[in-house]
Amino acid sequence: MHATVPDSTIPNAAVRRPAPHRSDVPWSHRCNVFVRCLITLLSAIAAGALGTLAHRMGASSNIPYGLVLAFILIGASAWCARSRGGVLGLALHLSVSYLTVWWLAMPGPGGDLMLPIGFHSTTMPWWSQHVGYIWLYGSLIVQVLLLVCPARWFRIGGKDE
Repeated sequence: MHATVPDSTIPNAAVRRPAPHRSDVPWSHRCNVFVRCLITLLSAIAAGALGTLAHRMGASSNIPYGLVLAFILIGASAWCARSRGGVLGLALHLSVSYLTVWWLAMPGPGGDLMLPIGFHSTTMPWWSQHVGYIWLYGSLIVQVLLLVCPARWFRIGGKDE
């Protein structure tokens, strides 16, 4: 027999719903704190790096679908971090992913850039010139927006934060 919790949708109701099983939440939510932090750390690095690689797709054609995909990726990864680790998990994700994006924005050993920003040309489309700035600052803005959202948006299987 399962424990029950009050149904929060009906005020003062005697109706009870089953409490969620521990197996109702994803495996990464059931791990200990160290493993959850490690998962958040790795997903933040991956989201920052893959978003930086993808953000320029379509910009030369004035159809920045790569930027949209990059924002979806960083947003989904940040949502999972907040769901898994609360506000501190999202703060860790934000810090690591943003440091990854900034690190990739720096010139490499040969002077090549993964995130070219700060150039103007009359022959290049607007999106090609500005998509780097939009990704650099937009990846931060998306995560800050998730930071100020209500905690109930990040609950999985009735888990309280």
